[in-house]
Parts: sequence; C-alpha cells; structure tokens
Amino acid sequence: MQSAITLNSNSSERRLRVVFVGHVDHGKSTLIGRIFYDTKSLPDGKVEQIQAACKEEGMEFEYAFLLDALLEEQAQNITIDTTQIQFKTAKRPYVIIDAPGHKEFLKNMITGAASADAAVLLIAANEGVREQSRRHGYLLSLLGIRQVVVAVNKMDLVDFKQDVFDNVVAEYTAFLKEIGLEARAFIPISARGGINVSQRIPADAEANLKSQFLNLKWYSGPTITDMLDTFEPPKPLNDLPLRLPVQDVYRFDDRRIIAGRIEAGSLKVGDTLVFSPGNKTGVVKSIENWSGPVKTSATAGESVGITLTEQIFVERGHVASHEQDAPIESNRFKARLFWMGKRNLAIGERTKLKLTTQELDAEIVSIERIIDASTLDTLPGDRGYIARNDVAEITIQTRGALAFDNADRNALLGRFVVVDNRIVAGGGIIFGGTYTDRTHAKSSNIFWTDGTVTPNRRFARNGHKGAIVWLTGLSGSGKSTLSNALDRELFNLGMQTYILDGDNIRHGLNSNLGFSPEDRVENIRRVAEVARLMADAGVVVITAFISPYQTDRARARAVACESGVDFYEVYVNASLEVCEQRDTKGLYKKARAGEIKQFTGIDAPYEAPTDPEISVETHTLTVQESVARILEFLRERLKFETDFEI
Repeated sequence: MQSAITLNSNSSERRLRVVFVGHVDHGKSTLIGRIFYDTKSLPDGKVEQIQAACKEEGMEFEYAFLLDALLEEQAQNITIDTTQIQFKTAKRPYVIIDAPGHKEFLKNMITGAASADAAVLLIAANEGVREQSRRHGYLLSLLGIRQVVVAVNKMDLVDFKQDVFDNVVAEYTAFLKEIGLEARAFIPISARGGINVSQRIPADAEANLKSQFLNLKWYSGPTITDMLDTFEPPKPLNDLPLRLPVQDVYRFDDRRIIAGRIEAGSLKVGDTLVFSPGNKTGVVKSIENWSGPVKTSATAGESVGITLTEQIFVERGHVASHEQDAPIESNRFKARLFWMGKRNLAIGERTKLKLTTQELDAEIVSIERIIDASTLDTLPGDRGYIARNDVAEITIQTRGALAFDNADRNALLGRFVVVDNRIVAGGGIIFGGTYTDRTHAKSSNIFWTDGTVTPNRRFARNGHKGAIVWLTGLSGSGKSTLSNALDRELFNLGMQTYILDGDNIRHGLNSNLGFSPEDRVENIRRVAEVARLMADAGVVVITAFISPYQTDRARARAVACESGVDFYEVYVNASLEVCEQRDTKGLYKKARAGEIKQFTGIDAPYEAPTDPEISVETHTLTVQESVARILEFLRERLKFETDFEI
C-alpha cells in the first residue's frame, strides 16, 4: 500500500524526480507530509481521515502520518521501503522519492536515489551532522546527483539561532567539498511548523512558533519549494541516444519480433539499428503494437516489438541503438561500487552483474581504493576485499561483453547492481569508458556471414577458448621476447597459438603505413581486426605492439568484445631509461640523433595502461618469471568449459 495521488498521465510536462534523504528521526517524513499538505496535493479527505484516526487512538496528529500508511512502518517509526509520490507547484509537477534513512535500509535508499534528478538532504539542527548525513551525501555524489539542497530542520528546537545554523553549514559544506559536491542552498526550516517549507510561515501557525519566527530575521533566502523550482529540469528522454534493451524475441508465423522497452531516444521504421554486444546491424521493418494500429515510430517509455528487414541473431540482453551514438562494448570497466552484502567481497570472487536486461557473471579484478562513506578515510586497495557499507573504486571484468554507457553521459545504462546469492548486495556507476565509432563506411549490400562451425564447437575441438593477449609497452621493454616465450609455453600445453608481431605485420599487411599518429591508429585497427578473426577461429592470438595510445587499445578491446572474444591486456612495464640502456636494435640512439622521427618515448608519447589485466615489470623479473605470471592468469580463463550448448 502506498500513499499517492496520480497526476494526468497524458501530461507533456516532465516531472522532476527529487529524492529526500536524511538521518533517522531528522524529520524527513514530516517535511514531505508538510509539502503535500501545503501544496494541496493530497486526495480529498486524506488529512481529515488521518486526524480522525489519531483522535481515535489518542495520538497527536503529525504530518509524517500522511506518508506512514504502512502499519509496519508506524510500529517501528522508520521508513522501510522507497515510496514515490507526486505533487505539483505552480511551476511544474514533481515526484518525491522518500528514501529510508536508517542504516539497515541503505540499499533501499540507493534504489530510490538511483533514478533521481535532484535531492533534499535533511540535517536536524539540534543534533547536527551525523554519520548517516555524511554517508547519504557520499551516496548522492556516487550516484551522480548534483542538484542538492540541504534542509536544516528542527530550527524551532534551537530557537532559530543563526550560530547553530552557521555551524551546520560550515561543517557540511567542508564535507561536501571533499567529495566534489556543492549544495545549491542551505535552508533553515521547521517541518513540523511549516516554516520555510512552502511559505515563510503558515497563517495558521501556532502562536509560539510565530513568536519564535521573529528570531529568523537573519534569513531571507528561498523556501524548500522555491528552491526546487529553480532546479534544472531533466533532459527529455527522447533527446538522449536510443537505448532499447531487448527483453525477449518472439516468433509469430515467419516473423521474429524483438520486444523491449525504449529507455531513451526514439526510433522509426527504416532506421538502421546496431545491436550490442555483437555489433550486428538491421533495418527496422515494422513497429508492432500489442493492442492497436501498426506504428511508424516509437519513443522513450514505450514497450514495443520491432521486426527487421533481414534475420539476424538477437537475444535478451542485447541493446539496440543507432550507429552514430552506440554504447560502449567491453568486458572490463571501471566503477564506483557501494557494497551492502553480508559478507566481504574479495578480488576474484564470482558474482552476478545486472544492467538493464543484461546478466553476466562478473568478478572484481582490482581495487584502486576503498572509502569509508561516513569519514571519507581512504583504505588501501591492496587489502583485497570490500567490506559491508564500503564504497570502492574498482575494475570489474565480466564473462562476456557488456553494453553500457558512462553514467555521466547516460545514467540509464551507466548504473548496475551486483547480485550475491540471489540478493541485491551492491550497486554502482560506470565511469571512464571509451566510446568507439560504429559508423564504418561500408556498403549497405555487405552482410556478415556466420559459419556453420560455431565457436563453441571450435572450443570443444581445441579444449580451450580463442582469445587475444595484447602485449603493450615501449620499444625494448621485452614484448617480442615475452611473446615468443609465452607462445612456446601455451603451444606445449596443447593450445592453438599464433604471434602477431609489430615488425612482422609492417612487412606485409601494414607495409603502406608510416608512424604518424594517424597511421599508428590505422595500424592498430587493422591488427585488432585480424586478431579478432583469428581468435574467432579458436586461436590464442598473442600481439606484440607498442600501441602507444590508450584509445586505440580500448578500440581493440571493443572489436574483440563485439564478437564475444576475450581480450587480455598485458603491460610489459620497463622505464624509458631501462629501454634505452637495452636498445637492442639501436633505435633509441638513432631517435636521439634525429635520424628517426616520431619515435615513441622520445618525440612521440606513450600512454601507459591504467588498468591492464596483467602487468609485468621486466626490469625486475626474469623472462621465466614474467611468463609464469602471465600463464598463471591465463590458464584458468582459457580452459574449455562445458556449461554451454555445443
């Protein structure tokens, strides 16, 4: 049961979604109840009904009771679940998301705040900034909510003293600055008395409150609803890039209907769509309507079924978009994770990651840092695990490619949850991913042809998966030496392997390319495409290229992920000084003398990997030790697994 009123569902106005958070007993439910009362947004007779119930029970009426419709919540005097209720000011409609403040229900708070456009954060003047106040502020920052107003409530309990208010403002402003967040305003209020909620002071305020209100002459800023009306409206979902997560594929007669809900953007008959992961394209032939006439277009929020002019393999979890603004495809990404599981989450442990309709096994492969959400103390990532209520910046690797967006660009595909033992145990946002261009110039008459021998059959025959092992590092770091040693070890283990070496490739396939930035980009693009084809054939492809630019390596990974090929980046790490001392080919000497232009490390940049799967320091490790480290990582991941249909 939920207290709610429904505004006209056909209204073209876009409702601003505001999450209300605060420490338990700081007056959040009272503030929300007061807003609905003052803006006359409650159903007729609702207030009288609650007042009568209070009188019958011998209780004093409180505005919080307008929300506490669940008997369990009233019994425990805490908000347990996330309640979403609509109201309207003279300017526009709103949805208030009432998120729980109690520590035990933080995951409900995250669930509610995840879809919010703005936030009101409550701090009680008589108690000041508490642990939960800090934690809630950090979670708002984590979820990318930047429109925040802080309501300093219960000012009537401190006689509206300015110094009490100023102390809260100073302390919490300093805290927010540390986490990169800035409140749009701090507002002194009395939610119970309605002071500075929707008006300065209600005409029917109690006499003692009216006398106390005289002490608030020092404040002349906005009320809560005034401030909400200044917040920027959310960008219309139709203006965002198309994102249509596939829910299912149905067969009717000779038609294959791809069903899903358009989360953002719009599409029409004749549009060319790309389905991620897989990078397969198709043209929209029809838009099916479940109970009405055939449509020629559809927009965000609609559940639709579409057919394509040609049959391509699409399944649940794929995401349809337009080619010119497609999501990122990768099996590895950076994220900020809030962990709420009952047990610690350790590096290497398998969990389930859910993002829209995508569900994939995932594991944390590295922890960059761990942050205590209440104190902001930073703990070392090398601790190896994330404890309950920790916030961590991590790298996640999924078993297969994932289609996603950076949360700051498109939150709809930039937020995910982690499921542990069938329970939602964590949530996070994705950042730092690299978008790649899908609008390759190609004839509309060229189609990808799938062979009759599937990758699974090749895996079964070989006893291992195809993959790309991408070695990157400065000239002289030891890439070629390591690739040859690794090739020999994998071959001796019975695996099908091949080395794509930088110099060898430039003798043939890329002999027409120089070393300008543009030619370097094309060099790596071609290598990635060749490696992808070979790995698709079941070969473990070892590449040994300087590949100096992070963006190019990210594109190579995306090319692999588009075909479901595993990609592992190996940073062959040796300093420029060490590489110059080795200079086995005399190239550094020539570069220093000006005989070679655009030489990486001298007059051309090298962008070291920030998050490789494997890093080997060849200035301190022997060849055997380096190969052993790589093999230790690869062997389990390349093994043939029989949990799929052959």
